[in-house]
Formats: sequence, C-alpha cells, structure tokens
Amino acid sequence: MVTLTFLGATGTVTGSKYLLDTGQHKILIDDGLFQGPRKHRRRNWDPLPVDPSEIHAVVLTHGHVDHLGVFPRLCAHGFTGRAYASRGTVDVAHVVLPDSGRLQEEDARYANRKGYSKHKPAKPLYTEKDAKRSLKQLQRCKYDEQVEVAPGVRAEFIPAGHIAGSAHVRISVKRAKGQVLRILFSGDVGQFDAPIMKDPSPIPECDVLLTESTYGNRDHPDVDPRDELAELVSATLQRGGRVLIPAFAIGRSQEVLYLLHELQHEGRIPDVPIVLDSPMAQRATQVLLSHPEDHDEEMVERSRRGNPLAFNKVSYSRSTRRSRAQARSKQPAIVVAASGMLAGGRVLFHLKNIIGNPRNSLLLTGFQAWGTRGRRILEGEPEIKMHGEWYPVKCQVEMIHRLSAHADRTQMLRWLATAETPPSRTFVVHGEPNAAAAFRDRIESDLGWNAEIPEYLQTYELG
Repeated sequence: MVTLTFLGATGTVTGSKYLLDTGQHKILIDDGLFQGPRKHRRRNWDPLPVDPSEIHAVVLTHGHVDHLGVFPRLCAHGFTGRAYASRGTVDVAHVVLPDSGRLQEEDARYANRKGYSKHKPAKPLYTEKDAKRSLKQLQRCKYDEQVEVAPGVRAEFIPAGHIAGSAHVRISVKRAKGQVLRILFSGDVGQFDAPIMKDPSPIPECDVLLTESTYGNRDHPDVDPRDELAELVSATLQRGGRVLIPAFAIGRSQEVLYLLHELQHEGRIPDVPIVLDSPMAQRATQVLLSHPEDHDEEMVERSRRGNPLAFNKVSYSRSTRRSRAQARSKQPAIVVAASGMLAGGRVLFHLKNIIGNPRNSLLLTGFQAWGTRGRRILEGEPEIKMHGEWYPVKCQVEMIHRLSAHADRTQMLRWLATAETPPSRTFVVHGEPNAAAAFRDRIESDLGWNAEIPEYLQTYELG
C-alpha cells in the first residue's frame, strides 16, 4: 500500500513537506522551512514521524527556503541518501542554504547578545557548516527526464515557471502487475506571461495531484506592475523619502531590478541610487543567467545582445558594514533587500530606519504569510517588534500584487485545465485556510474534480 503523509504546507503556505511511503521505501518530497507565527515556526524543531536514517531519498521542487530550508537539519540528524532536484535548483541551493545557516547563526548570536530570546542560550536551527555539508548530497537532474530515486520509484522534473530550476515533480511508483501510480506535486506555479521566466508547463498525466493554492481566493489586479511601481516610487522620492522593497533574493529581486532599470531608462522614475542589499540576490542573479532553459523568448532575445540584468546604476552592499551605513542614510534612494516577508536579514536594519517616517515607503512585492512581519504591517498593525524592540509604523505601506511569483486564482485554474485527463484525487495544499477552501470549491465547480484539503500530519492511502 502506498501512503502519503502531509508534514507541511497544510493551513499555511510555508513548510512544504510530504512523506511518500511505497511500503518498501520512504521518499520525502520537499523539506521546507516553516515561517510566520510561532506555532508554525516551532515545527521546524519537531522531529519527523520517521527517523531521517529511514528515508531513502529526498526530491525537491525548487530552491526557496519554504521548500528546502530544513534539508541541512535533516542531513545533520541522520539522512545519508541523495536529494534529487533540477540543475537550477541545485545551483540555487548552493546560494540559499549556506546563507540560511549563516543568518540563523547571526540571529542566535544577536539574540544572545541582546537577551530577547526565550531560549537560554538561543541556538540556530542548523549552521553554515551543516548547510555546506548537506550540499554534497544533492544530485542534479535534467528537465523532462525520469530518474530512479529508489527501486521502482522514478521522478520527473517539469518546468514550473516560478524561479530558476522550479519544477512540477511527477513521481511514478511501480506496483504489482506492472501498474504505475503517478503523483504530481505542483510545487509553486509561476505566473503566465511574466517577465524573464517561461510559462508553467501543462499538467502531465497523473493519478494524484497536489496543487498549491497561495492565491486560491483572489486574482492579482489587472494593472501593469510597471505603472504601479513607477507611481509609488516617484511619489515617495518627490517628497524626499526612501523606498524600501523587500524582495525574495531568488526571483523577485531580479525582476524588481529589471523593472526599476527599465523605468529609470525611460525617465519614469527619478534618477536616484538603487541599492541591492542582498549578497544572496547578487549570487542568485548569476544563477538565473546561467540557466537559459528557464528563460522566456524575450529574455533569450535580450541575452543575445548582452547581459539583460547588468545595471550600471545599481550599487551592491557586499559587506555588513556597508549595509549598516546604507541603512542609516537619510538620502532619497531605492533599496531592494531580503527577506521578502521581513522575517529577518539585512532588510530589518533598513526597515528600522524608514518605518517611522511618513515620507518613506515600504513596497511589498510577494505573498506575505500569516504571522510574518510583512503580513502584520500590511494589515495595519500600528507598531512592529524587531530585535526585541517596538517600532511605530508611520511610513506608507503598499503591496504590488502583480510582482508576485505565484499564479493567481484564474491562472491556477488555467493551469489545472491543461490536464487532458482529470486526476482521480486532488489535494489542495500550500494555502492559508480561506484560500485553500475557496480554491477547492472552484476546482469542484469549474472543473468537476473531487478535491480535498489535508490536515497537518494526516496520512492518506493512495492504493
């Protein structure tokens, strides 16, 4: 009997993690970091319902931390097998995981120095050394080719259009009498017609489908993000303020810089300094450029004429000292920094500097999970806690939905409609409760499929 246990991305968009048990082998699909409220973050420390040494293989959909950010901890606790991922995802992991370990060590040291952690002493979930060691267990795979990840179990990586290397993963399990059970994990589905990235691939034939539902209850506004970005940035700079754009280092930072460069070139926003304060985003840019298999036709054409992401007017804060100096500056500028949900990292030092002045603006560009600082600010909380201190929110706060890397409700339904044969079972995951429930209802009403919303730690028999 094949079973599937939902270890994450249930009732939340973070912590993507699924345990597939074929009866002979245990396969973990994604090993993501929980983010947001404390009750979710605590799960990062909880032991899995299976000993890591019993897991035969790990399969990763893409390189965002909510999909692979706990993998170093899994390895440190006894997983010795291989983790299979697309070539782009492996390259992204080499950027993301050591940086994640380093940030967690820095946060633990800062918490111990300031004394604001409830844990004495505060410890990192894993270290930079753990992360670097785990990279040795990654195996690169090509798109659209099947690879055997365990005897009788094959994985296929299909471009998802979300970030470099992102994939829908189809797992095929060979059963008795030559029958094959096919399970498709959507991963994160990118937007159609977005800059840089290809559109998400059509759904291949599958028996069971797990679909994300990040924006399952709403559509992105039908506006050009260039117009929205130009208006908000110009208004802030004209009143002498600074613009802070929290952006995920992988994917969003590159698109935001791409658009800012275009707007300055066209004279639609003032010619002020643009600062990219994210060493990870700087390295991720090189990863993106090195994977043309993920690029759309426009990006491919621009690449023939030179580096389409080489911007002369962008300065880079490579050192912590320079980052802190940039954060203290009061001069008009546009700062792009990670993390995208304001969970931690250098962006918090910039946020402390701009949050109390109404001349400044905070422009959010990606989904803000429930319980994160970004979500609390977006919903209008009057003050926010950072590094143990409270700061009043007086700056202008705006959200540019069209810059999200996730397909919205209509685009997700468009993607599901590419399935030539409906799956026999559909699980709605990677969405907050209201979004997942609304999307399940639309799947049933629009497509006529049966759809279910699993609970955390729930196990299903797949046959």
